[in-house]
Amino acid sequence: MRFISETSSGGVREQLFTLGEIPGVLWTPEGAVATRPLVLMGHGGGQHKKAPDILSPAGRFVTELGFAVVAVDVPAHGDRPKIEEYDRIATENQARLEAGEELAPLIAGFQALVARQTVPEWRAVLDAVQQLEHVGAGPVGYWGVSLGCGLGVPFVAAEPRVRAAVLGLGGVLASAEAAARITVPVEFLVQWDDERVPRVQSLALFDALASAEKTLHANPGKHGEIPAFELENTLRFFARHLG
Repeated sequence: MRFISETSSGGVREQLFTLGEIPGVLWTPEGAVATRPLVLMGHGGGQHKKAPDILSPAGRFVTELGFAVVAVDVPAHGDRPKIEEYDRIATENQARLEAGEELAPLIAGFQALVARQTVPEWRAVLDAVQQLEHVGAGPVGYWGVSLGCGLGVPFVAAEPRVRAAVLGLGGVLASAEAAARITVPVEFLVQWDDERVPRVQSLALFDALASAEKTLHANPGKHGEIPAFELENTLRFFARHLG
């Protein structure tokens, strides 16, 4: 792991880093020196490690809970180079969509492809970050919706260090087998009028989770319209399971 910059603001220390070819960012409380819970956050499709949907909750995890937070650019996003195969698939999917095919299966197939690269990358990031003195090998949580859910379900299923996860805006088509291996507490977000992931697919993914403790948070609105109060629920969820 190589740190390339460091800044502090509002009680939050931000360190940009690279791990091999993976660009990432680590947020910790200013002056942090001991082991603490760590949340890995997975950004949405077309976004990046410092997208607003990541920055807002990450800042509150750090300042209000004293957690560390790490996020990285997934393949072909953010500061990572474009991937010719992904561009080809995106072009083909757009043509298939215009020809009348359903969107959800196309999204699921792409997410399954990206997850095969992302899951081992995220596990390597956890290895590196937990070796830092101001993070340590404390409990780990995961937060990810949309693409962050499609990649997060196989990651949580594969990573025994994760003790709790917030997931949502994802469907069952690419994730049913992995979801059946998840047993940690899960908070799951559904937008009732989601135009990208059919409601039936989201509910089926929730049903597929093997967790003894799982809660479904369904709200009216489209794919990107998660209400602000759900962040308060997430803070309480992680405080209870990681704090």
